[in-house]
Amino acid sequence: MRIVIAIDSFKGCLTSAEAAEAARIGVAGAAPTAEVIVTSISDGGEGWLEAFRMPGDDTIMIDVRDPLGRTVSARYLRRDATAIIEVAEACGLRLLAPAERNPLIASTYGVGQIVADALARGCTDFIIGLGGSATSDAGRGMMAALANVGIPEDCRFTIATDVDNPLYGQRGAAAVFGPQKGATPAMTEALDEQARAFAQEAAAQLGFDRSQEPGAGAAGGLGYAFMQFLNAERRSGIDLLLDGIDFDSIIADADLIITGEGRADRQTLMGKAPIGILKRAHKHNTPVILIAGQIADRELLIQAGFAAVVGINKKCLPAGEAMKPDVAFCNIRETIENICKELWP
Repeated sequence: MRIVIAIDSFKGCLTSAEAAEAARIGVAGAAPTAEVIVTSISDGGEGWLEAFRMPGDDTIMIDVRDPLGRTVSARYLRRDATAIIEVAEACGLRLLAPAERNPLIASTYGVGQIVADALARGCTDFIIGLGGSATSDAGRGMMAALANVGIPEDCRFTIATDVDNPLYGQRGAAAVFGPQKGATPAMTEALDEQARAFAQEAAAQLGFDRSQEPGAGAAGGLGYAFMQFLNAERRSGIDLLLDGIDFDSIIADADLIITGEGRADRQTLMGKAPIGILKRAHKHNTPVILIAGQIADRELLIQAGFAAVVGINKKCLPAGEAMKPDVAFCNIRETIENICKELWP
């Protein structure tokens, strides 16, 4: 048997690599002779660098400003003339303690510093993973950092995100994502108005407006800044990643694919990692099993084509306990071991 494991991170609990390792151990416990191929995945947010890393990539480490202006070390990858950037390295929510979260003052300046450093090293192609940001400044901080940086005309920017929200409005960056970054209702209203004013000013100066395009609201409006000022192309994060690691070749001879995420529901079908993997698997008629910590809309997921949709947690397990990394790791391992024992008694 040849089994491919490609599980997204269980946010706030396990990274993609950790979840995949738990699944690998589970397979080994039930099918020790199976060939297991493990790959980290990300749809543009947490874990983007690790998922995209290829042999020979250079890891560049530089000091940048975090969302509150403090110095922090940030990584990006360089592959020939291509820079692969995860914006959360500079402006991520994970860089702030809960009490520090305040999107009214959090800045994306550090992201601009990473882009500037990559430009200085000769990079002309940029692949940007958008997600996990603590910011909602519509990219104003990033553009301030790039204000005096010459950007060659042949530079190409591609943003990776499964978010299709516009910059402002009822489905905008502040309204939808602001509260999880610490925004109060009053902050959310102020942030939305700031984004609207910024976009109107930019449109008046440049003669076009990309603020309402899908993805403009990603990473607190960084999607907008990349599209409006750097002419970035938006792509599905998972599709961009799977192309980048040649996932079709990885699964060409697979008998089973195991994927997963922290919560699986109808949103899973709207561009998230598991549905991207399922679409690739359909080309090879390979069954895909989806595991998750929480499951809703199971019938919709089955109708989409998943061979099985399996929750890793017992119903009586409190949410706080289920979110503990060691508990989640054990539950993934046991779930996969049980699945494999049913498939290959």
